[in-house]
Amino acid sequence: MIESPQVVLEIQNLHKSFGNNHVLKGFNMQLYQGENLVIMGKSGSGKSVMIKCLVGLIEADKGLIRVMDNDITTLNQETLDNLRSDIGFLFQGSALYDSMTVRENLEFPLRRHKNKFDNLTNTETLVLEALENVGLAHAIDLMPSELSGGMKRRVALARTLILKPKIILYDEPTSGLDPITAKEIIILMQEVQRKYSTSSLIITHDVDCARVIADRMILLIDGVDYASGTFNELNALNDTKVQAFFKQ
Repeated sequence: MIESPQVVLEIQNLHKSFGNNHVLKGFNMQLYQGENLVIMGKSGSGKSVMIKCLVGLIEADKGLIRVMDNDITTLNQETLDNLRSDIGFLFQGSALYDSMTVRENLEFPLRRHKNKFDNLTNTETLVLEALENVGLAHAIDLMPSELSGGMKRRVALARTLILKPKIILYDEPTSGLDPITAKEIIILMQEVQRKYSTSSLIITHDVDCARVIADRMILLIDGVDYASGTFNELNALNDTKVQAFFKQ
């Protein structure tokens, strides 16, 4: 008997409004162990709101958010912070600390979540390992201002990987990058999944990124999970709202 894949992240009937602007109107999704799930939606569709609700940065108006069997809406702050150490978040724009070197940017999450490791006497090894995973060990003592856009994205991914998360959330990972650099980042994301068996939720409007990286896709339209399937399955649908994503 073949076992069903484990659900590591689940959203049910998620609603979120800001005044009269009802952004999410009953959004649903499931992320399975080892899967790359892409969420696509137009600007202002609620992608960023959904992901902020997911990690507890915004409180949802209604709905269930379950991460690795934890209902985050019921967790106290300490438990939520501990859970977040198992969730890597690659922010749009990288969000490196400008006043810190690359080394210090990577040491910061280690200090914040020091309880996750038996000892932190060997932080240098952890930092170097994370940078080697993204091909940037040579940049360890550079400042963010000395890095290209692609290098910043790689360092941000290294900072995400250093805590060895079980789930990685990517918020527009190729946004603002030239096509060649964007392709390099996509390949790196695939390598990370293969090496660490991570489960990844990828928020993007980049059709080329979705085509390459997605095991499965969900289209966020009108505040709901309007359609889901593989890239080819969705691309084959005779639906004008769906085809708007593929005829760019």
